[in-house]
Amino acid sequence: MPDFFTHWVHPRPIVYADRDHISMRFRQGELQSLMSVQQPNRLELPYTLTMMGFLLPVPQPRHILMVGLGGGSLAKFCYQHLPETRITVVEINPHVIAMRGHFQLPDDDERLKVVCADGAEFVRDSRETFDAILVDGFDGDGQSAQLSSKDFYEDACRVLQSPGVIAINLDSDHPAHHVFLQRVHTSYRGHMVVLRVPQRANHVVLATKGVALSAKTMDLGQALDARSGVAQLELRAEFQRIVQLVDDGSRFPGIDALGAGG
Repeated sequence: MPDFFTHWVHPRPIVYADRDHISMRFRQGELQSLMSVQQPNRLELPYTLTMMGFLLPVPQPRHILMVGLGGGSLAKFCYQHLPETRITVVEINPHVIAMRGHFQLPDDDERLKVVCADGAEFVRDSRETFDAILVDGFDGDGQSAQLSSKDFYEDACRVLQSPGVIAINLDSDHPAHHVFLQRVHTSYRGHMVVLRVPQRANHVVLATKGVALSAKTMDLGQALDARSGVAQLELRAEFQRIVQLVDDGSRFPGIDALGAGG
């Protein structure tokens, strides 16, 4: 667990607010999270919609682990629209957790728990298993190294139920991006898709344990039908895009050439 000195080594994010949005940033121009004032539970950033694609292979998760809190957009959305699901969020930066009230993240209860800890260490030491893991490990310095390591991906695979899915937000401009993809490919035995995020220099990787990833195993109807009308409206277009990308094989040029490594 982070100790007293954690407060000194982790940067304090800045919250900006105007009449329409509240945002979190570590530096000016580097957007970490965005919330609509009028619709605080809506997913405002494109990559968050792509991350929700984890519901396509695992439409009824019982327990979700989220590594990285940010403004809590994904946690809030899942809390509202997956009422039967437990959610554990691990965030290393206590200053980020302290901002949860600004972004209207509910208090901890029997379904939601926010833990201040190093995500890689939490996964390594976990005795619990999860149906889905969402990894959004960015901070003031960019993509987290410990959340992109071979050990982390192996540990995450170990604590996944079968069937289970991990969704990973990656910086596609990172110089080691292909290495990270190789690591995921190895840990999940090639059961992965890499999805370009509209309007962002990001890829979201979906990797599965105990189920192959294909358009046939991605149940668009079940992933949407179990949701509220509001959630269906938000997710439908992106889910259809993901299924189409997987179906036509154009999701990521060269993915089939990835081999063991990293």
